[in-house]
Amino acid sequence: MMTRHELRDSIFRIVFREQFVDKDDMSAQAGDYIESLREEPLTYLKNKKLLDDGLTDEDADYIVDKAEKILAATDDIDKVLALASKGWELKRIGKTELAILRVAVYEIRYDENVPDKVAVNEAIELAKAYCDEKAPAFINGVLSSLIEN
Repeated sequence: MMTRHELRDSIFRIVFREQFVDKDDMSAQAGDYIESLREEPLTYLKNKKLLDDGLTDEDADYIVDKAEKILAATDDIDKVLALASKGWELKRIGKTELAILRVAVYEIRYDENVPDKVAVNEAIELAKAYCDEKAPAFINGVLSSLIEN
């Protein structure tokens, strides 16, 4: 089984792809990602247990389901982000940061199973892994503003 962090990382990777392909292709993109994860887990994960046991169907279903829910709610999520980002137009936010923020906002607004602080912390960790050194503070500021309001 994948850790929650690994699941979230995979969800982020699918949500990120949406910015580069037609929305109608996202189901295929999610399927391609899961297939790649099954075939080349070292490319995506460092979890030795996953390498030995393989990706479970439960984890694959969770990743795809949550990514699809986030993508379906993107318009609403972006409205929330536009208000919380205070002075930043969404088109000025980097694509990586935007995908991370979309996952976090979904978790804060729509996923009752994820505490707000966990969503923020995980978003910061994703930013540390995939963005420049200024991104974690930016993401923390946007999400903190969202939680406070």
